[in-house]
Amino acid sequence: MKSIETEILIEASRSKVWQTLMDFNNYGTWNPFIKKISGSAQAGDFMDVTIQMKEGSVMDFKPEVLKTEVHQEFRWKGKVFVTGLFDGEHYFILENQGDGKTLFKHGECFTGLLKGPLFAMISDDTRKGFESMNQALKEVCEGINGEDVGNAG
Repeated sequence: MKSIETEILIEASRSKVWQTLMDFNNYGTWNPFIKKISGSAQAGDFMDVTIQMKEGSVMDFKPEVLKTEVHQEFRWKGKVFVTGLFDGEHYFILENQGDGKTLFKHGECFTGLLKGPLFAMISDDTRKGFESMNQALKEVCEGINGEDVGNAG
């Protein structure tokens, strides 16, 4: 298994971070990595997701929701062509840090026959995408850059 794991401390409550993370309709206004999500966040359902790996490079896929635990965790699993070739289990975990702060963990675990070569091709851009999303989520939740989204921290 190959994996990418990132995290960022957000000075906002888990409920505020969760609300922003699960507000799929507004992803296009703040998220530089996941440009669009539509569909249900219920386990077992499939969603439509559009990511932008780098300038001009867009990828659409239909992952299956694995877990939605309110204010705590959201996971999905996507695949390239068929299951077992190159699969990715994407996750967002929110941990309460006290004093209205949340540790946001964002990562993906890759498996499948082509995990070695494909991971080598996408890992740097994917990590940068995760980190840019994390920073943007922090800024939106903390009300940085003139955003008036409230701050529970």
